[in-house]
Amino acid sequence: MNPPANAWPHIAAVDDDAAIRELLRDYLGDNELRVSALASGAELMALLARETVDLVVLDVRLPGEDGLQIARRLREASATMPILMLTGRAEEADRVMGLELGADDYLTKPFSSRELLARIRALLRRAQAQASVADAMNRARAYRFGGWELNIGLRRLKDPQGRPVELTNGEFSLLIALLSAPRRTLSRDQLLELSRLHNAEVYDRSIDVQVLRLRRKIEADPSRPSFIVTQRGAGYLFDAEVETVR
Repeated sequence: MNPPANAWPHIAAVDDDAAIRELLRDYLGDNELRVSALASGAELMALLARETVDLVVLDVRLPGEDGLQIARRLREASATMPILMLTGRAEEADRVMGLELGADDYLTKPFSSRELLARIRALLRRAQAQASVADAMNRARAYRFGGWELNIGLRRLKDPQGRPVELTNGEFSLLIALLSAPRRTLSRDQLLELSRLHNAEVYDRSIDVQVLRLRRKIEADPSRPSFIVTQRGAGYLFDAEVETVR
């Protein structure tokens, strides 16, 4: 049985073009997404104040407060709200700026309705996966794997011989993110967001560096890792049985 319409993911679609708002409302609504079609950032903020929104589709070119300013406000209010920007074909600078401000994806106008739907579904799946991992992280007191133990409250890692192993803040947060989702491939973007849940100063380009450093501390042979395995083109996977202590 399909879920009732009020249980569908709630999409806020912000565009000052009435025809595009109608297209988004009708097409996405026909594909089990609940859509609030809005014409401005003010309408979006009013909606967010009274309802839960799962994803925002946001046009860059809006009257008054533009999409880039709105994206910045959304990201300051929520580190996890998925944002998909709509941009004109010639607006490469806006696309780059939007991603730097925290947008998760973008689509150029004119766009395919099917591609928009596919991108929205992909962002919703990623957000759901990150939420489940974040919940597991928040409920865990410690993790054990291959004789190692990471105590979260004490921020202490012990090797199989019981010896302490020093970790930087970034390494500690990255290891928690990996241990919270064993044998699940996590993209660099997911690792970045999950690491930031522990207030670590981890940046996109440093994820690979942090992985290399962490491998040197926990792998028997860092050049042939058995714990933190690279998934080419996708991210990293923690390939071990992990016991969660709650």
